[in-house]
Amino acid sequence: MSQPDTDTAAQSPSSQQEPQIQTDGRRSHSEQMNQPAQTSQSESSHDGKDEHALHTNLKRGMESRHLQMISLGGVIGTGLFLSSGYTIQQAGPIGTILAYSIGALIVYLVMLTLGELSVAMPVTGSFHVYAEKFIGPGTGFVIAIQYWLTWTVALGSEFTAAGLLMQRWFPDSPTWVWSAACIILIFTLNALSVRLFAEAEFWFASIKVFAICAFIVIGLLAIFGVIPIAGYQHAPMFGNLVKDGIFPNGFMPVFATILTVNFAFSGTELIGVTAGETRDPETTVPKAIHTTLWRLVLFFIGSITVMCALIPWRKAGVGESPFVLVFNSIGIPYAGDIMNFVVLTAVLSASNSGLYASTRMVWSMGNEGMIPRWFAKTNRRGVPMLALCAAMAGGLLALLSSVIAASTVYLVLVALSGLSAVVVWIAIAYCQIVFRRRWLESGHSTSELKYRTPGYPYVSWAAFILCTASFVLVIFDVEQRFALVAELVFIVACYGAYFLQQWVRKRKKATEADDLDTPWFARD
Repeated sequence: MSQPDTDTAAQSPSSQQEPQIQTDGRRSHSEQMNQPAQTSQSESSHDGKDEHALHTNLKRGMESRHLQMISLGGVIGTGLFLSSGYTIQQAGPIGTILAYSIGALIVYLVMLTLGELSVAMPVTGSFHVYAEKFIGPGTGFVIAIQYWLTWTVALGSEFTAAGLLMQRWFPDSPTWVWSAACIILIFTLNALSVRLFAEAEFWFASIKVFAICAFIVIGLLAIFGVIPIAGYQHAPMFGNLVKDGIFPNGFMPVFATILTVNFAFSGTELIGVTAGETRDPETTVPKAIHTTLWRLVLFFIGSITVMCALIPWRKAGVGESPFVLVFNSIGIPYAGDIMNFVVLTAVLSASNSGLYASTRMVWSMGNEGMIPRWFAKTNRRGVPMLALCAAMAGGLLALLSSVIAASTVYLVLVALSGLSAVVVWIAIAYCQIVFRRRWLESGHSTSELKYRTPGYPYVSWAAFILCTASFVLVIFDVEQRFALVAELVFIVACYGAYFLQQWVRKRKKATEADDLDTPWFARD
């Protein structure tokens, strides 16, 4: 049993010293990297003398079981249970399996690069901190906003999905009512304490894992004819996979649907976010990373293979979960309702992890001074309530999308969230490349790293190139091409906002300096 989250031992995400490496061309290797997660009360001010400095302590209340389930919780959500239907429609059975296989490879390569960074620098809100140090402060700002957008938009899609799922039991009720109920529940779980969040996520994710394993086992029994399934007089086997050809819509949709697959896999990088609030990250982070690939293969590719074998690919969609369609076809009593409950649990789990990630990114931006520092303020339980409220604003997207057009706007939200996630993955891979180079240039050896990305630099460059390619290939999906344009415009706007912010700050400092140099009797 873990210690209560009031444990004061190793509270600060920056309690571990970061490695001493050269972070830019002007610094010598003897200079230490600035510690980004200043979490003690005295450290939260620039000079340590501000008696009104904000209390920004976060608690190290998570253990290995929490970390692994939180990673699963962030991944297994509507991407698998709902969006997979859209992917099957677009790419066909074999194309979908191939798309998810490529996605699993990409995310695993990214995780290998993230592992080295997270163990060397276990800080909350790690992605933008790495980008700031190894690419530039402007890029750090953009990555922070991008990752916040990833989960804020994902929150909207998850809450929308929850409302859609509840329509099965309450078809005459408005979708937004159930979305609002889910928002209240998830907000409460995150507001009370990090331990309550972690425990809730552990059990949410456990239900999903059990259900997916049961789905695969029962589905395989139906595939091989051990149990009957509606519409088949014999064992279905795997004929549906190639019934209309290997690629019924051509080969290009495989690449185009990679965006939806990226949304499905977004969440694995939560391991990096939680590193700052995890006990013994040197052990727990690599363990979680090494189990990522086989979990992705088992849960995603295994489930997709089963549903493609049992459901004609033209019947797939986002109106109803493919999981529910399969269990209804098998004819297990109340199986559809049971699976609908499991899918709802998965949505709650993903939104629970998403709100946590979005909150911690807002906290980190406040802690770094990118946004007003009072966003980094925490209460006595170590919860950044202002950051939490700002992150929960994304829940309004769920209400908006459910009122306008839940079955279409939902797909738009998936596209935007998937693109933002890929931008973050690109930055992670490149940051690890720069980190390793500067580590060696500073006189260190790879043997000093407690976790090393295997196959460096080939694995790192493969992660960077594949992520970049999956981002660019969105242009081949006509329905989602607009998302690529919107994402590029958003990135430019983020850089513009950063440079404008810096210009305003410089002007303010220059004005203050002029006021100090001017005698009081000469001032206006």
